[in-house]
Amino acid sequence: MINKSGSAKWSGGLKDGTGHVSTQTGALSDQPYGFNTRFEGEPGTNPEEILGAAHAACFSMALSMVLGQSDLTPDNIETKATVSLEEKDGGFAITKVHLDVTGSVPNATEAQFLEAANGAKENCPLSKVINAEITMDAKFV
Repeated sequence: MINKSGSAKWSGGLKDGTGHVSTQTGALSDQPYGFNTRFEGEPGTNPEEILGAAHAACFSMALSMVLGQSDLTPDNIETKATVSLEEKDGGFAITKVHLDVTGSVPNATEAQFLEAANGAKENCPLSKVINAEITMDAKFV
């Protein structure tokens, strides 16, 4: 089993409070977040963009693995994960994630790429844990 961690510190109320988020490796270290960065577009990070980055990274690695199972090695995979946060049932919920992926894979056909991308979308570990609709646009270059 692999265990990785992230942490957050929060002080104050919801709208006037401030927080800082960090990762075990230090890739994120005391990055500020708060109501204003999450809902009002102020500088800083927020849980949705961190989840989006994690999902994009996980998906890209999974796609590389699936392609490798067919002896295909990508030159480049670029993925953007857009996480949607909406009011639902008196609170907020992540209702969907949309993946935009572009890949350049020598010796692959577009059909092979799209089949691999769909397999990665269904089976990357973060796709499995996200309880929301996951859609995708995939482009083979």
